Amino acid sequence: MTIEPINGPLKRAIKVPSFQERYEAMRREILENPLVQEFLAEHANELSYDNVERNLPKLHEFISQSTICCGCGNTESCTNYLKGFLPTLRVVRGTVEIDYVRCEQKIREDERRDVANMIASMHMPKDVLQATISDLIIDDHTRIDIANRATDFVQSILDTGELPAKGFYLHGQFGVGKSFVLGALANELAKVKIKSVVVFVPEFLREMKNAIGDNTLNEKIDYVKKAPVLMLDDLGAETMTAWTRDEILGTIFHYRMAEQLPTFITSNFDYDGLEHHLAQSQKGDIEVVKAGRIMERVKALTEPIEMRGKNRRM
Repeated sequence: MTIEPINGPLKRAIKVPSFQERYEAMRREILENPLVQEFLAEHANELSYDNVERNLPKLHEFISQSTICCGCGNTESCTNYLKGFLPTLRVVRGTVEIDYVRCEQKIREDERRDVANMIASMHMPKDVLQATISDLIIDDHTRIDIANRATDFVQSILDTGELPAKGFYLHGQFGVGKSFVLGALANELAKVKIKSVVVFVPEFLREMKNAIGDNTLNEKIDYVKKAPVLMLDDLGAETMTAWTRDEILGTIFHYRMAEQLPTFITSNFDYDGLEHHLAQSQKGDIEVVKAGRIMERVKALTEPIEMRGKNRRM
């Protein structure tokens, strides 16, 4: 009994007309594809007939995917083999290779992720952190001034390559959008790869008290005081103690003044009102000198700007 070679049935199978027909149909589909024809024409001197035949699987992989961004709105919905990437063809030593490049949607998503990574938030609402300068509602001339100053701050970085030493002390009534400005500015800075740390002061100071117990106090203070750009929201809304004023705020402000690191502050108080607030303590003592020392640092770090407008929380 003669044993037939194992590849005998396989050879007969591939000679079945239906297989040949399907192969030829797929081959025509590949070679008649306009993008493939354009590619082969550009590389006619590099690819022989045999090269093209051997690389049909690669060319089929290429035409089986979208080569332009479909605008699906979310790369998770992308139907390409690599979600958010478009195939491109090139020739390497007579072989067709496929490279994958990011589509427009993937680029947008990556940019948003990069921006988010450039903003460190401590107890700040998500909607504040998504604000942009262009979203700032202009219903008072002070808002025009603030938007212009924020734009100038970012432009100064682009022009000089350096961070300005001074930030803003933004004061005004409750609900006029001061926190929103901080979030908008943080996003504008993130677009030019400047990292900001945005801190809601009352919660931060409460956290500092708890940090004593878990031995993370110095680490957290260092993180805040050394931020490339620091934004302190709602300074003056906290219950002040001598310890939080002198050991926390005093330490942060002193370091940033010495290092000339830009600091942005929002408060319901103007400079005088904040100084009065800082002078109070839970024990009922009035410590004018210590409050004055903190205010010297605040004034060295910031320029005061009043913000007016409608209360948007009512």
